[in-house]
This record gives sequence, C-alpha cells and structure tokens, in this order.
Amino acid sequence: MALGLPLAVILIYRGFYHELSHQILFDYIPFIILLGALFIITGGIHLKGDIQAKPAINTLFLAIGAVLASFMGTTGAAMLLIRPIIRTNEKRKFNVHTILFFIAIVANAGGMLTPLGDPPLFLLYLRGAPFSWFFGLFGPWLFVNTIFLVLYFVTDSYYYLREPEAAKLKPAGKREPLRVTGNINFVYLLGVILSVAFLNQQLIPLIHENHYFSFIREGVILLMAILSIVTSNKEIRYMQNKFSWAPIVEVAFLFWGIFITMVPALVYLREHASSFGLDSPALFFSATGGLSAFLDNAPTAVSFHNVALGMVTRFGEANLIAGIPEILLKAISLGAVFFGAMTYIGNGPNFMVKAIAEENEIEMPGFFGYIFKFSVIVLLPVFILTQLIFL
Repeated sequence: MALGLPLAVILIYRGFYHELSHQILFDYIPFIILLGALFIITGGIHLKGDIQAKPAINTLFLAIGAVLASFMGTTGAAMLLIRPIIRTNEKRKFNVHTILFFIAIVANAGGMLTPLGDPPLFLLYLRGAPFSWFFGLFGPWLFVNTIFLVLYFVTDSYYYLREPEAAKLKPAGKREPLRVTGNINFVYLLGVILSVAFLNQQLIPLIHENHYFSFIREGVILLMAILSIVTSNKEIRYMQNKFSWAPIVEVAFLFWGIFITMVPALVYLREHASSFGLDSPALFFSATGGLSAFLDNAPTAVSFHNVALGMVTRFGEANLIAGIPEILLKAISLGAVFFGAMTYIGNGPNFMVKAIAEENEIEMPGFFGYIFKFSVIVLLPVFILTQLIFL
C-alpha cells in the first residue's frame, strides 16, 4: 500500500491515467469485493462431527472440496474444509500428504468451472468471457482432479497401513454426527453466484453501453456479505471458525500493489505481443503456468490475455471469446488455475492452508521442499498430460 500510492502518482504523471483508473475501478474493486464476500460468507459456515480418518473418507472430503471450489471459490472452500480435515486426521501419524493434496485439489484445481472458482478466471470473466463458457472446461477439470484423487487415495491407503492401531480406532464415547451449521450463508452464497452469472454485459446491454452500470453486480455481492455479517451466528463465525479479518486485509493490500504495478506491464505486453514467440496454445499454457507458479496466477492470467489481444490476426478472428481466440483463452485459464498449485505463492489460499496446518503442529515442507518433493514429482506430469490431451 505504501509503495502503491506513490507509484500511482508516477503512472498518472507519465500519462497512464486512463489505464490506471480502468485497472482500479473495473478490475481491482470487483476482484476484491468478490474475494472478500466469499471469504466473509464462508466464514459463517461451520462443518463439524466425528469422522474416522480412513482413506475413502479423506478422498471424499477432497472430492467434495473440488466441487465446492468452483462455486464458493478456492479460498472459500479451502477455509471451510481445512480445519475439519485436520481435526479428522489429528490422530494420524502421517498427514502431511493430505494437506499437500488438499492444496492441489481444493485450493487450486477444483476451482475451474466458474469465474467464482479462482481469481484469474474472474478477471477473465470481467474481460468478457461468458459465465457459462467456463463450464466448457469440465473435461480438463475432471481429468486433473480424478487423477489427483486417485493418486491421493493410493498414497493415503499406503500410509494408513503404516499407522499405529490407535490412529485407526473409531472415536471413543458418544459420536457427534456430521452436520453443517450457519446454513443461512448458503442463501447469500447463492446470491453471489446468481449475481456473477446474470448481472453482466452479456445479459444486460446497459452494462455494455456504460461500464459503470456493472457495479450493480458488485453492489449485490457486497449486500450479500453485509447480510452474512449481520445475520450469521457470532459464535459460529468468531469462536468455532476463529474468523479473522487479517487474511483478507492482507490480500487487499497485496493486490492493490500488484494491480497498480501491472499497468505499464500490460500496456507493454499488448503492444509487443508478436515479439514473444508464443505461437501455439501449448506455449500459452506453459508460459502462463510457469509465471503463475512463481508470481500469482491472477495478474499472470491478465498479462497473457493482453499478449493474446495482440495476436488475434495471427490466430484468426473467427471464434473470439473475451476479445481473443477461444483456444488461447482456454490455454490461459488452464495454465493459470492448475499451475497455481505448483508453489505456496502460486495462489492465495495455498499459503493460508500451510499456515493453518502448521498452527495445528503439522510439519509442512518448506518452499523448495514443496516444489521438489511434491509439485515436480506429482503435479507437473499431470499438467503435461493435460496439455497434450486438451491443447
């Protein structure tokens, strides 16, 4: 924030006022309102109950998370499920692999089917990709998540056999059935989903004529978040879920700086797109993925969308989505979402999940340990197969 403000002044002085104001008004504000609303609403939902930590149960947890991630966001789904799955496996000696696959599936690969799922998809949606277009990514979503779930089940089954017998016993005494509390928040979550799906320029011509009318959508989303705060059970939110504003405030400040510093880079990428040698969807996929892993997948997706804008003549104008060839939009979307799982900094929820796991005394691998012991060995081969099959 401290560096973002003086940089904004410099950009205005250097003639980037139009680009800067558009970036803040029509990218950053909608982005942070959606992310904040999903964070607030899911913070009022609590999942509890006694569950035996068997491989099939754990795999079901991750499969549910893969579905929820597309509709309540990877951040929302991860924050909803991470503590229950940690509690379920608290007596297990071997549980690091569960958190690693949780990051890959729930915090990343699961959020592919709607623009609500992952920040880069929402930013592409703001650039004109229809809400329903992302359903067309069901094939890669199913392929990647199925492989991850199978790999996890095999891995967890192996470690389960090595667990001491005490870890395999059912919870002693009276068991509490699995149940969800704070259900009113699912109504607000549905309100957010419907707002993104229907309050857009594809369905409301007035928004296409004047972009400022798009803030109708943000107004409804903000209303859903406020209603969640006002009507949710305070004990569920602040005591059981240990809700804190710190994570979303940190994200808001971080992305304020990112969105401002992106402005000159985006202009440069659009004007020099043809000189980067990205002449195939496969290269767009790998380049977007590589930068997403080590920067952040949201600004990376926007950057390569700008590159694609400068290459419309090369790929043809017959089938454009969000102003770029559809195959390039597909490559950018897949690369940004999937490769966000390659490092702890590839996507916002990754580091949050790691921090919560370490708070619960789970010894997570360090930054490079995560990459070389998990990402390169497990994730990267699956992503290479994805590129070969779908692009």
